[in-house]
Amino acid sequence: MSGKINKALLPFSWLYGLGVWVRNKLFDWKILPVETFDVPVISVGNLAAGGTGKTPHTEYLIRLLSRRYRVAVLSRGYKRKTRGFILAGKHADSRSIGDEPYQMYRKFPEITVAVDSNRRRGIRNLLNCPEIQRPEVILLDDAFQHRYVKPSLSILLTDSRRPFYEDYLLPAGRLREPAGNAGRADIVIFTKCNSQLRITNYELRNNSQFSILNSQFIYRGLLPVFPERSSAQKENMERLKKESCSFLLLAGLAHPEDLIQYLEKYTSCLQTMIYPDHHDFSRKDILEITENFNKIQNKNKLIITSEKDAVRLMHNPHIREGIKGLIYYVPVETVFEPEQEKLFIQKIENHVTDFTGNRIMAEATDTRRH
Repeated sequence: MSGKINKALLPFSWLYGLGVWVRNKLFDWKILPVETFDVPVISVGNLAAGGTGKTPHTEYLIRLLSRRYRVAVLSRGYKRKTRGFILAGKHADSRSIGDEPYQMYRKFPEITVAVDSNRRRGIRNLLNCPEIQRPEVILLDDAFQHRYVKPSLSILLTDSRRPFYEDYLLPAGRLREPAGNAGRADIVIFTKCNSQLRITNYELRNNSQFSILNSQFIYRGLLPVFPERSSAQKENMERLKKESCSFLLLAGLAHPEDLIQYLEKYTSCLQTMIYPDHHDFSRKDILEITENFNKIQNKNKLIITSEKDAVRLMHNPHIREGIKGLIYYVPVETVFEPEQEKLFIQKIENHVTDFTGNRIMAEATDTRRH
């Protein structure tokens, strides 16, 4: 299992678990309100505290569904500097809507991106948009614990190297809820799988409550954070390897290990500067980064960062013009094996089609009654 369990903190985990149990029971007993909506609402979430790949999986769903439907993504906008409901527009940035929502807004201009910590209010506001913009499918980012909304389909992600059923509750482990609560999901995806690692837990596979799938992440070369300052609009990793390029990695991620391992394949000189997840780079940080980069003796060198970090750097006022053209990020995508991908696509498309069809039938029946 990746990561450590701090058994000394288990008594605090039991107390935390008691609070979670009471909260969930209040929803189960309908003491706390749960709202449903008349559009497909697909939740992408996890039991653990970060690091399972929610954004790449949400982006996969955007690519899949936006070809046929008006899609909206609703997130709480973690660590944004604003409050309330905000619909992303031309003045949006990572500070106003959060780094991951802003990343999706930039990559998919054809969809609607909104943030609101109150998901019920956020969905109502989206459904009150003009008809030409009103979403036909809503994707809820990181919403497994947000039980005030009952999604029409719930996707639960778990890191295959530290699956939820081998983890413990916070603070001893990384779980926000007990492993047994995975039963609320319709689909469970074990992320970060590779050809040597497949989930074969028969107890899980025999649980008919949800479908089990495996996914992995693929890194797609390098793209400039400041394209107007860069000579190359896309860098080839093999070419950089042949030219013995040195890398300085900036990573504000929950688990930067995968990105580090990827970059180590293409350079013999990799320096890293690791920050907390969703880190907001300060003037002091930028000065330290610039100083460390200037110390690298190799003239052929680049600053590399993650896609999520890139959206926080691109509006940073402290970055000097002289190094902007040397800062690149590594795009990441979710991929499935062909048979698993076929099954996943079928499940998603059938859900949206059936939901929409059932709603239209219900509306027609209601119209005839009146």
